[in-house]
Amino acid sequence: MKVVIGSDHAGYPLKVEVLEAIRKAGYEVLDVGTFNTDPVDYPDLAYKVGKAIQEGKAERGITICGSGIGACITSNKMKGIYAAICHDTYSAHQGVEHDGMNVLCMGARIIGSALANEVALSFLKASVEEVERHQKRRKKIYAIEEGTYKGE
Repeated sequence: MKVVIGSDHAGYPLKVEVLEAIRKAGYEVLDVGTFNTDPVDYPDLAYKVGKAIQEGKAERGITICGSGIGACITSNKMKGIYAAICHDTYSAHQGVEHDGMNVLCMGARIIGSALANEVALSFLKASVEEVERHQKRRKKIYAIEEGTYKGE
């Protein structure tokens, strides 16, 4: 699986650690920046991660900013991008399995590197469960995204 990763300046040190862990685990990684701690805006990097997924350059993405919130909000504005902040392994894999999450967001000021590495690997190892109840719920999410949702 090819993974795209990006961070702002606050997330850069953690991105370096996570990048190393996922590469060691055998994942091919596209790093879209930032490449140092000079100030940059998290929407720019979250957009690059989402765009790489939209263009088929990666299947999953990881964004890291100070809290994870800004990157998550930005990511979820993009069509076909389903992002969530996860700072625990259960949410990281369950978000993929049940909800079709394709972007993991983490806050470098919230989570330590050892746990962040475990969370990232839990996210990447998970597969979307093709169970009817989960499919039904994901279809509703897609309909909301498309503006065709009628509610129940």
